[in-house]
Amino acid sequence: MITSAQCRAARALLDWSREQLATAARIGLRTLVDFERGARDPHHATLEAIERALSEAGVTTDLTKGTGLGIRLIGNNADTQSDGG
Repeated sequence: MITSAQCRAARALLDWSREQLATAARIGLRTLVDFERGARDPHHATLEAIERALSEAGVTTDLTKGTGLGIRLIGNNADTQSDGG
């Protein structure tokens, strides 16, 4: 399952706001904020929703075994990037 640090890093790679990720994952903004701050351990289904939204945007947390925690942006996902606003 994704960690709060991976979630923050994935958003940074995509240049997504918390609002954008919460919308894409169809979860509450407060849930995401609390998860990223380490103030809440979301339900398994919520973590899956976050991972699915990030995966659809081209981010994977599924790295080769033994490499530790991390994330990776797969392919060219310019269409998932923020418009800067």
